[in-house]
Amino acid sequence: MHTPVAYLKQKLGELPCADALEQYQSWWETTGRGLSETIDRAGVPWLRQRNRFGERVDEVVMPEGYATLVHEGYKHGVVWRVIEQNDWLSSFLLGYVTAYYDPGLYCPHTVSLSTAVPLHKYGAPTLKERYLARMLRRDGEVWQGATWMTEAGGGSDLGANVKTVAVPDGDAYRLTGEKYFCSNVNADVAVVAARPHGAAEGVRGLALFLVPRFHEDGSLNYFIRRIKDKIGTRSVVTGEVDLQNSVGYLLGSADAGIYLILEVLNISRVANSIGSVALLQRALDEAESFARGRIAFGKPLSEQPLMRTQFTRWRATLDAAFALAWESARLLSEVGMQTPPYSPRYHLFRLLTHLAKYWTAEQAVQAAKWCMEVHGGAGVLAEFGVERLLREAMVLPIWEGGSHRQMLDALEVMQRRNAHTLLLEHLAPYAEPTTLNQWRERLETYLQQPPETQEAELETLIPPLAQWVGQLIARA
Repeated sequence: MHTPVAYLKQKLGELPCADALEQYQSWWETTGRGLSETIDRAGVPWLRQRNRFGERVDEVVMPEGYATLVHEGYKHGVVWRVIEQNDWLSSFLLGYVTAYYDPGLYCPHTVSLSTAVPLHKYGAPTLKERYLARMLRRDGEVWQGATWMTEAGGGSDLGANVKTVAVPDGDAYRLTGEKYFCSNVNADVAVVAARPHGAAEGVRGLALFLVPRFHEDGSLNYFIRRIKDKIGTRSVVTGEVDLQNSVGYLLGSADAGIYLILEVLNISRVANSIGSVALLQRALDEAESFARGRIAFGKPLSEQPLMRTQFTRWRATLDAAFALAWESARLLSEVGMQTPPYSPRYHLFRLLTHLAKYWTAEQAVQAAKWCMEVHGGAGVLAEFGVERLLREAMVLPIWEGGSHRQMLDALEVMQRRNAHTLLLEHLAPYAEPTTLNQWRERLETYLQQPPETQEAELETLIPPLAQWVGQLIARA
């Protein structure tokens, strides 16, 4: 078995924040792994809505040790390295280590980063002083963030489904509405999509607001309706939130709100890709460890011809998935602090991110399923932890825009921003000219079809394109 840091060194050579990565991995091996298993076995957290005096408190009760588990990543810099040092890559490397051991736990770290970045870029100085400084702490008092866009109607069509309204109130707004799928619902501050009163319909009328959990006097600023019982990811709490005249602060301008919302989502999509690859590596490592020790028909399972072929294929898939995800992260490190209007490089980043989020998540699910099959009956037993990988993997193709959404968004950025041409130019130094020209012709021909045909046949284009890009970058 490889450790996650060993694999990262194999792929990238010298690592930024190498000492922190080694320390973080060592902490996981000695402390974090046991805490993670305990918290997963504890099941769904519960909500204490009122205290003994009948006052509304909305306290999310987590298993013992959860705070220690989640705070270790903040201490090592999953958020503060990006804000203080503009070091995105170290943040994603730390996230890779987190997700190898506990994929669900990387969600709180991710949404905290996706809260801190727009606050850093677009928040007023008073907001940054009041809230951002607390998100950059290295101790147990660090504040967590959350990103709440989805309402009961769904998340893909935000323009139609976001019903939350924001009414001006001095230097703030008052938000009223319901958020239906709120990951990290126990966060201290959230970025929330809402429609300013009187704004246009559709996505162009949306804006992004910073909403703290508490008023200055310590009273609740919004209310948690319930905790959701969902498949896997027990190390991140998901709930429903009622915004009732809740105080929120506009980030950036209302006119640019949809761009800020998409920035938030794209940060999380890169992290989703990194987490997917880490889970894929963990599944491969667990399968390899078992196959060496399992004797079938007189020799280890790992020496059986069909199993050897499958391991070879999955190792190649891991390398391609990592290359695709890492290229998305590397481009984000270049363009992450851009503001609208964006450069062509940003639109290249968008296309690569949609390809990476789509393909790595799908591969992670299949790898987790295959790992269970390698283990046979032991793979479905909770006591051995292999089935947990599949539970954790199932959310990856859905979170922050499902696989359908990623394919459609990839098509949109090719249609409107010519991002496929930017992609081919980006890949030209590594690609064989004939193959590159074949893809150029294929993409141009595809985009000349009627729009309905383009959408209907996306599964013939996006999966092979994503796989080719990943394989090409991996070879390079």
